[in-house]
Amino acid sequence: MTEDAAQQRLGYEQARDQLAELVKRLEAGGLTLEQSLELWERGERLAVICEEWLEGARARLAAAIGAQRPAGQGSEADDEAARPF
Repeated sequence: MTEDAAQQRLGYEQARDQLAELVKRLEAGGLTLEQSLELWERGERLAVICEEWLEGARARLAAAIGAQRPAGQGSEADDEAARPF
């Protein structure tokens, strides 16, 4: 399994924790430019994984909230958007 494939299977908390560790290592300094770039690139991949998890959670939450609303009722944001100026 490649590193990218393994990272894609990470849970949100695992990816977030690894990203936090990377940030600490980068902030501590003492790395070569090449090492810093490798960590930065890995951090970018981890950030994407975290964002995908968060987007999925937002979508699931929106679906759950939408399923609980009676037909014809939108959110307050929908109501505000429909109001004339």
